[in-house]
Amino acid sequence: MKIDILTLFPNMFNGVLGESILKKAQEKEKVSFQVVNFRDYTDNKHQKVDDYPYGGGAGMVLMPQPIFDAVEDLTTQTDSTPKVILLCPQGEKFTQQKAESLAKEEHLIFICGHYEGYDERIREHLNPDEISIGDFVLTGGELAAMVISDSVVRLLPGVLGNEDSPVLDSHSTGLLEHPHYTRPANFRGMTVPDVLLSGNHMHIAEWREKESLRRTFKRRPDLLENYKLSPKQEKWLEEIKLDEK
Repeated sequence: MKIDILTLFPNMFNGVLGESILKKAQEKEKVSFQVVNFRDYTDNKHQKVDDYPYGGGAGMVLMPQPIFDAVEDLTTQTDSTPKVILLCPQGEKFTQQKAESLAKEEHLIFICGHYEGYDERIREHLNPDEISIGDFVLTGGELAAMVISDSVVRLLPGVLGNEDSPVLDSHSTGLLEHPHYTRPANFRGMTVPDVLLSGNHMHIAEWREKESLRRTFKRRPDLLENYKLSPKQEKWLEEIKLDEK
């Protein structure tokens, strides 16, 4: 996968792209990043990329020319058709399902907004996916680009050491992930559930599935509204509701 990030603050990405999974993914040649300062594309002699909005109002708006030229240039650098992503609080809320969809793309171009917003022609004519990472406002789109990049890249084949890891993550199955335990089996009188020490993999899998359902019911019951329960899970949920009363 190729990921281009258009930003006015490229140095913000140095630490994130140079550590942990994103660094390893690049070393394995599963992904390549290019962080581009779209100020370099402006045809304004003062290198302006923003201007006052027509009709008045607070703040400055990003001009279309530098972003159009940057996207068009980056598009010519690859044979694949890029998926352009506009990061803004008005966009579709980012989910694990969206991450899984983006992980199938060959080329992503992130546009990190700043100031008051974008010239509307960027939305209308670059045909981007507009994405928000939550119902709050950030100073710019840089942090959102980092979050989405991390979420997407870890899903690429061969990036994680265990191929089952992303499949079993919270939200990947539609439920929150079950509790985890490690050594020692008894820590200050707090013990690991017996089933996890039993060696019976079928019972362990069943326990994990039920505890995943319990955790979702307790912490994110809204996720169950659109989740299709199996008959077994429906029975478990009734038991869980009685337990939690």
